[in-house]
Amino acid sequence: MRILTLAAVAALSLTAAACTKPAEKAADESTKATAESAAASTAADTAAKDASAAAVAPTPEAAKADATAAKDASKMAADHADKAADAQKSADKAGEKAAMKK
Repeated sequence: MRILTLAAVAALSLTAAACTKPAEKAADESTKATAESAAASTAADTAAKDASAAAVAPTPEAAKADATAAKDASKMAADHADKAADAQKSADKAGEKAAMKK
């Protein structure tokens, strides 16, 4: 009888753990999306500053260097924005799964 009781408790524990997994994943992915979004924003700000510096650069070489830096920062911002979008999609899917299990 004790073995059946322990088995039932273990099964319930596993079920409870399985129910919290999607919610935890949703929270983790949402946090990741927020961090990636912040990184994208920072990179975009850097790109804007580099582009401004290129516009007022004293020499063509300096302008070229600043423009290259702006292009690289823009690419980085786009990469982070893509990662943020992917993480948000994952968070949404995990959130839907968590809501279905309730």
